[in-house]
Formats: sequence, C-alpha cells, structure tokens
Amino acid sequence: MSFRKIDIDAYDEDVLLEAELCEPDPRDPAQVLSDAKQKQAAVRSTLAKGDIPGALGIALDSTPYGPNVEEAKNLTLQTVVSILNSTKSSEINNVVKALSQDAQDTLMKYLYKGMGMPGWGDVSGSVLLGWHEKLTEVAGTGCIVRVMTDRRTV
Repeated sequence: MSFRKIDIDAYDEDVLLEAELCEPDPRDPAQVLSDAKQKQAAVRSTLAKGDIPGALGIALDSTPYGPNVEEAKNLTLQTVVSILNSTKSSEINNVVKALSQDAQDTLMKYLYKGMGMPGWGDVSGSVLLGWHEKLTEVAGTGCIVRVMTDRRTV
C-alpha cells in the first residue's frame, strides 16, 4: 500500500513550518542543554532542602523553546515532573500561589506536554491532573488561554 507516502506539504507553497511560528531560542543548542543540566542539579539541591516553590521557580525560569533543542526540552520536562511528583497534594495550592504569572503559564505548558506523553518516564496522569486543577483554581482559565495561544512550545 503506497497510500500517502508522498509528502504533499513539500509541494505546497503555503505550508507553515514550525521555525516560522516563533523566533528560535537565541542561545546555542549546546548552551541550552548545558543550562538545562545545571538547572537540574540546582533543582535537586533545592528539593533536598525542602524548598519546592524555589525548585519549581528554578526549573521554570528561561525554559528552552523552539526547534533544535529537543534534548534540553525533555530534560527540563523530567526536572519539572520530578518536582511535581515529590510535592504533597496539600502543598500544591501554596506552591502555585508562590509562582509568578509567567511561571504559572509555563507550568501549564509542561502539564499539557506531560499529559500528551503517556507512558513517558515517571509521568503520572493523576499527578498532572491534580496540578492542573489547582493551577486553574489559582491562575484562572486565562492561564489556559495564554498557553493555547502562545506559539513558543516547550
């Protein structure tokens, strides 16, 4: 069966590429990966001290976006998910309230990315849904709208 083995987008002059949607991360991909590894180490030490809001703030600060930084994106997702999994459900509200609006929006992006990757790593759907519920309560539905309309994918 040779049904749709031809990439019809290659022949369409009006095709929209991911690189055209938003500006790529201005940092070099190697630097982005290095920054992500440094953040992961900083998050681990902050979590060891019991500072969950601080760890989440570190992980959500200047996250990688755009094409050519997939490894850094996955590493950052792993870091964020490890923070989410280590947080007690009774602490989620206070952690979310401690975040800035931009950090809340970025957290929502990572929640959706985690939900879109079932069976990936230690992603637990119930944990992500619990965080989504608490984040929506605190940040409102505007957070969801901002995430859905932002072209920078994490």
